Amino acid sequence: MGTIPSRVVYFVSIVAILIAFPDIALAQDAAKFSAADTAWILTATALVLFMTLPGLALFYGGLVRSRNVLSVLMHCFVICCAVSVVWLAVGYSLAFSDGGSANQYIGGLSKAFLAGVGTDTLSGSIPEIVFFMFQMTFAIITPALIVGAYPERITFLGMLLFSVFWLLLVYVPVTHWIWGGGWLAEMGVMDFAGGLVVHLTAGVSALVIAVMVGSRRGFPREVNPPHNPGMVMIGAAMLWVGWFGFNGGSALGANGGAGMAIAVTHISAAVASLTWMMIEWIKHGKPSLIGFVTGTIAGLPTITPASGFVGPMGAVILGVAAGLICYGMVHVIKQRFQIDDSLDVFAVHGVGGLTGTILVAFLALPAFGGLGLAKGVTAGDQLWVQFVGAAATAAWAIIASVIIIWIIRLVTPMRVSEEDETEGLDITSHGERGYNF
Repeated sequence: MGTIPSRVVYFVSIVAILIAFPDIALAQDAAKFSAADTAWILTATALVLFMTLPGLALFYGGLVRSRNVLSVLMHCFVICCAVSVVWLAVGYSLAFSDGGSANQYIGGLSKAFLAGVGTDTLSGSIPEIVFFMFQMTFAIITPALIVGAYPERITFLGMLLFSVFWLLLVYVPVTHWIWGGGWLAEMGVMDFAGGLVVHLTAGVSALVIAVMVGSRRGFPREVNPPHNPGMVMIGAAMLWVGWFGFNGGSALGANGGAGMAIAVTHISAAVASLTWMMIEWIKHGKPSLIGFVTGTIAGLPTITPASGFVGPMGAVILGVAAGLICYGMVHVIKQRFQIDDSLDVFAVHGVGGLTGTILVAFLALPAFGGLGLAKGVTAGDQLWVQFVGAAATAAWAIIASVIIIWIIRLVTPMRVSEEDETEGLDITSHGERGYNF
């Protein structure tokens, strides 16, 4: 048998490569996709939405007076729906697409209405549509947190306009700065799941709107206690469970990092709850359910920015810090400064997120069981980066919130009338009552 000419062998080899190349490319894409990661992020997405609806709605609803409970539930629900549409239209694109020459500060519109985003495009190891949905739930809960600053006295239209424009002018830019490849990301700021992006932006803006809208009638002398502590506890429990998706999902994979994030989240919440309870027990002689679950919620935002960088010992330290610092700030804001941040959004979320953001520079070190800092970065270096990130985030939130409120006031009142406030917003704004006595 004669040998096959080398020219024929070469030709056959080229044809075989050309035929096989698409399959090779598909195999490479398939290697990037992870069914396990996708399943976990889908689950985490549901958990984070569960935090707002019904968790946050019930938590805040139980804390107000009975004649305003439906208005709070309505605020949380309508924010969820409005933010979902805005996030689809332009929010996601501005946060996570390339902004060209302005990319350090804001993204572009290349992904508006999910242009080019489908089930076959990947973000890491998961479909980009899954990443879009996961980030949407973060965008939903952040302005919903601010609901706790102004219940019982804000107009429904004023609330809706503020939430939508705040999302676009505060949340979206800060998200791009930190998670979308912006200038703070380039500096190396550490914010695993939203200590700055979510909690500091919401907390600082809550303080601004509480001041500008004004206090409830009778504050601080005649503020009634929460009308349904049981509802508050149920909402807090839902938030605690949902937070596993919030922090664990931010690992963007079904891996050990997600497991550790969930573990430290739980530890911080438990330690902060017990710390708050002990302070209240010592000072007032009795531990209250409202105080206990408020400690829980303080521990959760405090661990959030650090949850992907610290170990169990760091979580214990952050839990104690959350209980002590946030408890003290509740009294500073309401008693010393007499600002009616009604449900303590700044003291719990803003201060908690800030505390975790600053302390992670130290607690991420291996000496505290953390994963360590970037190569060549000292704790002092990282502390400066964290401080710059926090200062820039807070300053932008303050400036933008003031401008938004000022403009809305030119269009529509943000404060209800004295008569409506006395009657309650359930009936005056929505024509319904939460309870028929």
